[in-house]
Amino acid sequence: MLVLAVLDVPLARLAHQSLNASGGSTPFWFSAALGAVGFVVASRSPRNPLGWILLATATFSVLSEDASFYLVADYRLRHGGLPLGWVAVLAQPGWAATIVLIGLVVLLFPDGRPPSPRWRWVLWLYLAAATLYLVGVLIASVGAIAGHDIRVDASGNLLALSDPTGSSAWWGVVETVFLSLLLVCWAGSVAGQAASYRRSSGERRQQLKWLLAGSAIAGVGIPVAVLLSGTHGILAGLAGGIAGGCGQLGIPVCMGVAILRYRLFDIDRLVSRTIGYAIVTGLLVGVYAGIVLLATRVVSINEPVAVAGSTLAVAALFNPVRRRVQRAVDRRFNRTRYDADQTVAAFATRLKDAVDLDGVRDDLAGVVNQALEPAHVSVWITRHELPPPG
Repeated sequence: MLVLAVLDVPLARLAHQSLNASGGSTPFWFSAALGAVGFVVASRSPRNPLGWILLATATFSVLSEDASFYLVADYRLRHGGLPLGWVAVLAQPGWAATIVLIGLVVLLFPDGRPPSPRWRWVLWLYLAAATLYLVGVLIASVGAIAGHDIRVDASGNLLALSDPTGSSAWWGVVETVFLSLLLVCWAGSVAGQAASYRRSSGERRQQLKWLLAGSAIAGVGIPVAVLLSGTHGILAGLAGGIAGGCGQLGIPVCMGVAILRYRLFDIDRLVSRTIGYAIVTGLLVGVYAGIVLLATRVVSINEPVAVAGSTLAVAALFNPVRRRVQRAVDRRFNRTRYDADQTVAAFATRLKDAVDLDGVRDDLAGVVNQALEPAHVSVWITRHELPPPG
């Protein structure tokens, strides 16, 4: 996979395209994220098939990117003058294998098995349809090579697959049937995961929360990036790049955390902090814009003065607003942490006036038990003896 990723650079130059311009496959950075997560999961948990599936997904994705660049360079810029163009024709539909494997990851998350034994028939139905889909891709590609009808679009896609007409019209029917079945299987898997979430507790519940968090990040980040892609300006471009990067990395990273159970129980804190800062940002942006409009349009203050005053006002409001909003969000989304913080704060207040050592010890043990819920609590107290006189 690393070799194929490195080959992306010279092949992109050969096709006179940027590294992330290949529309014939998934973006390069998404493939890199999948590969990194797959490598970590496969090395840490080799018995979990999801790590190997993620690695295979990234490999097919990068292979498809390489082939897309090569097809553009060969059949659009040099009119078939480069060698081994037929190999690239067979390799470019690696995006089909990528789609199949991503669907398999969704069906088998997080331990490589269906959500319940009753969903095994969904898995077998999906594998059967995926096999027919991949065989159809291979037949269409081989048919284009045998018929010397290799035509590609600007993204490197074989037109027999991306725009099937004439003798390739059958492929359009196969693709429509498979994608429809894919959506049905995904919906069934999501329903199974949702039912499992309602019944689950502990680690399983936290794993599903991470998957939902990654899906939410992707569901917000990618549409925002698409909307900002048509706008002009440095800030809009930067915001679109950040949103797109977060959207592409959200699902792979969250899946990796959930599968490896690394910092698994931090999801509640992550969600509460994300929601809290999003609300704070929206409020402060609204305050800033309101003050600027009020000062410039109503009071007729000079724009530099209005901007400076608005900036100072927002800076002064940041910490008070953040504390109030975060307290309200924690109370709703991170209740355990909120209760623990309140308990510790109350203990600190009582500790200021405490003089009885036994009372402090008992109070401390009660606070630790309530806030952290440990299996047991032990308190060691060291008594320093005064040295003998003289």
